[in-house]
Amino acid sequence: MVLKLMNAHILSRSMAIEFPIYENSHRSLKKKMINLTTGGRIGKDASKHTIVCALDDLNFEFKHGERVGLIGHNGSGKTTLLRALSGVYSPVRGHLSVQGRVASLLDVSMGLDPDATGFENIYLRGIMDGLKPSVIKSKVEEIAEFTELGDYLNLPVRTYSSGMMLRLAFAISTSVEADILIMDEWLSVGDSSFSAKAEQRLEKLIHGAGILVIASHSQELIERICTRVIHLEHGKIIRDELLADRDA
Repeated sequence: MVLKLMNAHILSRSMAIEFPIYENSHRSLKKKMINLTTGGRIGKDASKHTIVCALDDLNFEFKHGERVGLIGHNGSGKTTLLRALSGVYSPVRGHLSVQGRVASLLDVSMGLDPDATGFENIYLRGIMDGLKPSVIKSKVEEIAEFTELGDYLNLPVRTYSSGMMLRLAFAISTSVEADILIMDEWLSVGDSSFSAKAEQRLEKLIHGAGILVIASHSQELIERICTRVIHLEHGKIIRDELLADRDA
């Protein structure tokens, strides 16, 4: 069994994330268009390289029990922030501290080996998530049953349809008990019968997480599951508000 941290915590102080853009100094018109249509502000670093400041001077603290929704237009910095919380990006300035086991549902199909079987991928993804072989072994039967893929789990994933692959990836990704759950929109998987089962599994995972951070364009979804909303615009927090009290 994986022990869960009872005091999940996330702290950001003056965090900034930038991406350098090389060999495009002659594309002034394109840079202006990108500046208008994306959230990142374009500037220059000390070496005169073009940079996109995706997140700028972010200050926040998420405590155990909070369900945080991120709202903003495309390019506002929502996905970049989720990836930073997942450990994909590191701040170039400021500080970000994430305490607790993180489960990221940003791209559930990421990391699947098409030449490995379904069963082998369960072990591979488990190892990538930092689980011990004994823990993975204890989850294999439950994951296999949930996918409803039967003997297909003995075949290479490259023989799967996209729907079968998504079933496998979803079952693996949602089998990990997490202190902090990171999501980009609500996941919808498979046909109506499987989707209903996946919905129940996702609700259980959310309820069990110490902290939930989800980005969505759905105001209804945010108001239904979140206790707090952060509004992002051009990589900055423009509003941070608490919603009505509700059960976490």
